[in-house]
Amino acid sequence: MKSNFDKQKIQLDKDGTIVDCDVLFTFDCEDTMKSYVGYTDHTIGSNGRKNIYVSAYRPFGEKMELENITDKRELRMINDVLEQIDNEK
Repeated sequence: MKSNFDKQKIQLDKDGTIVDCDVLFTFDCEDTMKSYVGYTDHTIGSNGRKNIYVSAYRPFGEKMELENITDKRELRMINDVLEQIDNEK
């Protein structure tokens, strides 16, 4: 996924359309040895809540490259993190 990520904003290129997103949180996971970023484009989902997306990232010089998450174990871990964040509110 092409992106420009500066720790506060993410600019995604989705099929030629630039989408600006705000970074909500970042975290590192020792089990996967990856860093993750949660972000939103401020759209509202069918549940009436703001859509939040999470991607893995690895730094490449001054730019960050976002990676899709497809591993079921990783997805469960991220869901647990999102539930913890939601419960803290």
